Amino acid sequence: MRFDDFDLNHQLLDSLVSIGYEEATPIQELAIPIVLDGKDLIACAQTGTGKTAAFLIPVIETIMNEGNHKAGTKVLVIVPTRELASQIDQNMEALGYFTGVSSVAVYGGSNSKQWDVQKNAIDNGVDMIIATPGRFKMHYKLGYMDLSGVHTVVLDEADKMLDMGFYPDIVEIISYLPKDKRQTLMFSATMPSKIRSLAKEIMQNKPEEISLALSKPAEGVDQRAYVVYDKQKKDLLRHLLQDEEVDSMIIFASSKLSVDQIAATLQKMGFDARPIHSDREQSERQETLNDFKNKQFPIVVATDVLSRGIDIDNLSHVLNFDVPMDAEDYVHRIGRTARASATGTAMTFINPDDMYRFGKIEELIEAEVPKQKIPEELGETPVYSPTGRGGNRGGGRRGGAGGNRRSDGHRGGGGGDRRRGGGDGDRRSGGSGGRSRGGGGDSRRGGGRPEGRGGSDRGGNARGSGGRRGTGQGRPISGDTQTPRPPANTDNNPQEKVEGQAPGKNRRRKRRRPQKPRQEGGQD
Repeated sequence: MRFDDFDLNHQLLDSLVSIGYEEATPIQELAIPIVLDGKDLIACAQTGTGKTAAFLIPVIETIMNEGNHKAGTKVLVIVPTRELASQIDQNMEALGYFTGVSSVAVYGGSNSKQWDVQKNAIDNGVDMIIATPGRFKMHYKLGYMDLSGVHTVVLDEADKMLDMGFYPDIVEIISYLPKDKRQTLMFSATMPSKIRSLAKEIMQNKPEEISLALSKPAEGVDQRAYVVYDKQKKDLLRHLLQDEEVDSMIIFASSKLSVDQIAATLQKMGFDARPIHSDREQSERQETLNDFKNKQFPIVVATDVLSRGIDIDNLSHVLNFDVPMDAEDYVHRIGRTARASATGTAMTFINPDDMYRFGKIEELIEAEVPKQKIPEELGETPVYSPTGRGGNRGGGRRGGAGGNRRSDGHRGGGGGDRRRGGGDGDRRSGGSGGRSRGGGGDSRRGGGRPEGRGGSDRGGNARGSGGRRGTGQGRPISGDTQTPRPPANTDNNPQEKVEGQAPGKNRRRKRRRPQKPRQEGGQD
């Protein structure tokens, strides 16, 4: 369906034509008529399908149809992150270029000039406010914000806002708005139950619902996975960057510390990579993002702050250095590439502890992601075992058949250095042998050999009937500073009474707690 089929204002159509918008995407085709009719809406569609324009276009049209006789803010858009607020504001500038509809992005930061710009726009009755919850509430509580004319409120990336704990903030902000004839629009990439709970609380009418291709990656994404140990990740990353034709890449990591470390490592390797996360100054983040969009450097390393709603043209690669905690976040991350029917490559590193979660991702997207071989010089790799929450050619988190890694198998036979037993493995769970704290290996309940070679399922260097207190002999786990205790019922058993000696004479003395060294110069 073409945009001129919507009977939009000709100034708005001119703006759409100027930026190359001709055909509406499926979410736009379904959502625009509903919004123009003034109905409440819950819309769920995968990232990169044009959700932002799906609400901006009809909202601009509605504002234009009101004319200039109504001064003051008319539309409030609430978003989870500063980057998304800034991007939607930029989209508004493009979509509303010939319309005269005004907007301002309201988000936090230490720049006082930015605050003044936001305050002045609000004082002057800007048509649309695009805001993060915290900064919006700060402006409102200072008393100069007039919301009496707001007739439409949009929650963009609603599921992400709820994940970030903004539920009470959203409810509070909604309470500031007029109740009469208020239109509420919720756009999301997923549809958890709490979205419906929020909708019931803030929507006055039963909403229309749209759900398109829930949590499925775009068809143009070439997905690849590499099953590796953590120590192999950086060398593999170097190999991929040298082997792939990377025009622009986002590397997602699980923590801010990892982001900084990966960026520093890549810079030492000679790659131009820069970090971006919420601990960085907003001006630095914005400058980094703008330079990346303008192809000033090829690689940005980021947390999930860039996984939602950030529109970057012609992104060639996305790499998950760590598997995301939530399966839906995988879709958001790889949705940064292959946007608007383009193509791109999404690669994911899977360590043994991440196998179970990646299996859940494959269940969600209803597809098996091809597992790629890594160069032989990087060494042996784990065996992919998604049902076992890990893998290393056997062994297991809760069982398996051996292995020398902290994850293989799931709940099967022997395996690993897990705290419930193990086979010939180095995972903390299993059935017989292994370095285990529960039944086998270095177990706290049995005898046998500590390293899982021939130990019983209650064996090992254990604190039960063998091992440390049992009949088995063996060396302790590496890093275990406690010496194995002698077995029970022997001559040097501290519990046995020695003839001719006073009771308690041969008892083990309690160790004194080491005294904290006296610090000179007072406490820090």
